[in-house]
Amino acid sequence: MDTQLIAILPGPIRHLLQGVAPNIQNQLEEIRIRREQPIELILGQGSRFVCSNGELTSHPAKGWKVNSLEMDKMTNLISQHSLYALEEELKRGYVTITGGHRIGISGKAILEKGEVRAIRDISSFNIRIAREMKGVALPIIPYLLGQKKFLNTLIISPPQCGKTTLLRDLARTVSYGNVHMAGKKVAIVDERSEIAGSVGGIPQRDVGPRTDVLDACPKAEGIMMLIRSMSPEVIVCDEIGRPEDVVAIQEALNAGVSLITSVHGSNLADINRRPTIRQMIGQGMFHRYILLGRSKGVGTVEGIYGENFQSLEKVESL
Repeated sequence: MDTQLIAILPGPIRHLLQGVAPNIQNQLEEIRIRREQPIELILGQGSRFVCSNGELTSHPAKGWKVNSLEMDKMTNLISQHSLYALEEELKRGYVTITGGHRIGISGKAILEKGEVRAIRDISSFNIRIAREMKGVALPIIPYLLGQKKFLNTLIISPPQCGKTTLLRDLARTVSYGNVHMAGKKVAIVDERSEIAGSVGGIPQRDVGPRTDVLDACPKAEGIMMLIRSMSPEVIVCDEIGRPEDVVAIQEALNAGVSLITSVHGSNLADINRRPTIRQMIGQGMFHRYILLGRSKGVGTVEGIYGENFQSLEKVESL
């Protein structure tokens, strides 16, 4: 198991998870740790609970339960014994740790003037395992190259189907360049610190040597800031959908900047039901659509489509 993850786990939880079979550890997508509940592992084939001997079960009652003391210890390890230092992260409901792993947090929300100021009495942690898969974008790149610039691309994917992994490798590949193209200036608006996984201003994942990262910034504001300050050729961001995103993306395209982004959805018809996405499609903002799924495992490229939704040659899973 990743040493960065080990470092934020209290002894009993660490020992328990290290006892899980290595082939299971390698399949982990999420580790869900809840107060007074058994530890749940989210795998590609479903979820399982961890027994005291490290074996897995589908029955919650057989799982080893996390007590309040271990939850408090884990809170201290994640915050390095200073919740105040994580105040901004806690407002967003997650913390990104070294290695790019994101830890979602839930508990009692403390409000101030109607806005979340902090989270106390933490009851759940959701550790989302960050994995780098270099090279997964290579089969797709030829479909995304125009005559003079990178084509504006929208990745469509249900949750946990590899869209962030693909976004990251697209950013890295475009930044480095390859036999198909020269390297370009890339800027990432990493609102949830998932693409680059920055900690202390340092990306924990390889996003390329020509890449600038704006971490923990809302997409619309971030896109405008990067256009003004970093003169990017390609902007990468995740999970668009708000009305203000439309305005910012239009500004980027008017400035001649290419865009690689994503949206939650199961198919083309699904995203067309969302007013803001339908507006962007209607205005011809995207030239390529990549549909991800799980038909052959996480990250299966179910199809690549052109501007008018015509199907292009299909590539296999990531």
